[in-house]
Amino acid sequence: MATRIGMEVSLAVAEAVKLANADVIAAYPITPQTHIVEHLAELVAQGELDAEFIPVESEHSALSACLGSAAAGARTFTATAGQGLELMHEVVYVASAMRLPIVMTVANRALSAPLSVWGDHSDVMAVRDTGWIQIFVENGQEAIDNVICAFRMGEDRRALLPVMVHIDGFHLSHMVEPVMFPSQAEVREFLPPYDYPFPLNPARPVTMGDFAPPVVYTETKWAQEINLENSKAVVLDIWQRFGDKFGRYYHPIECYRCEDCETLLMTMGSFSETAMMAVDKMREAGQKVGLFRIRLWRPFPYQELRQTVAGARTLIVLDRAISLGMGGPVASEIKSALYALESRPRVVGFVGGLGGRDISPGDFEAIIQRGLEIARSGSSREFEIYGVRA
Repeated sequence: MATRIGMEVSLAVAEAVKLANADVIAAYPITPQTHIVEHLAELVAQGELDAEFIPVESEHSALSACLGSAAAGARTFTATAGQGLELMHEVVYVASAMRLPIVMTVANRALSAPLSVWGDHSDVMAVRDTGWIQIFVENGQEAIDNVICAFRMGEDRRALLPVMVHIDGFHLSHMVEPVMFPSQAEVREFLPPYDYPFPLNPARPVTMGDFAPPVVYTETKWAQEINLENSKAVVLDIWQRFGDKFGRYYHPIECYRCEDCETLLMTMGSFSETAMMAVDKMREAGQKVGLFRIRLWRPFPYQELRQTVAGARTLIVLDRAISLGMGGPVASEIKSALYALESRPRVVGFVGGLGGRDISPGDFEAIIQRGLEIARSGSSREFEIYGVRA
């Protein structure tokens, strides 16, 4: 039986990569993900992980090295955050278009300017259109489980896609939490050896990601879209297999006290567990309030979203990023996803928790109450930013 231990979540992620028996880690340190790759470097140096650790000169170089190692057939991992992910941005598109199953943990961080090392979701929203499978986690145990799942999802021949696992910078990455690790034998049984079907071979040279004129470019992008859509079935299958083996099941959208709800709050990431406290208090006061979290950000879970909000009158969406000039990007996508429904809840968007600012259970109560007020009486703005000082 697994033993529960206390460990910083960043170190736990590194230990999960070790259990997955990664072959290559190419990374550049950037707060708040540094402890992940720092610990992996220690594991490799101490002989606890038989892998190549490539210390590169930038995040752009890190992911570029990952392209080469994954294309050669090596199980590959990297991690980054904030500006590091933005420096990778050009290469992020290449990994998905070339169908290279790299796993990357992103310790979500606010983007400059002004400079901030603290967490929000600005960086992930900047890469939501890059073609990766993207998963959000709320705590250390979910981070361990989903890093292991990510390797199997990405490497599955029905998918062959890179996978991002998102953990909130500092609010999760630097927290010491109780976690349980599966044994190496259990992971080896769940995660088969990496067998990339198209490895680079000097005896049979090929060109990957070559120039595409207009006559074929559209078709390549459509094929990429269809593959990403189809990967959802793989994600669901792997989560089911993981749950059957380890007893912890994951779903594209997960609900908390959603039964008979008139009002739903939507969150993503570690703040969800804080929001649960507000929901509990409001439920005890007789208010029909529930919470759901989006775990699978890409491919987007349209069907699960529509099923979850059926019957609700008001949906309050908390974004931890702002699309300047438009509002909250998650709220915008949810409105779009629900537009085709004849009966749908009123969607009220809030932006909050930017640059690492905390949102307490009391704050979540205030957000819900203000959201209900807007749903009843309207607002002069398309969205509201919570907690901003005049």
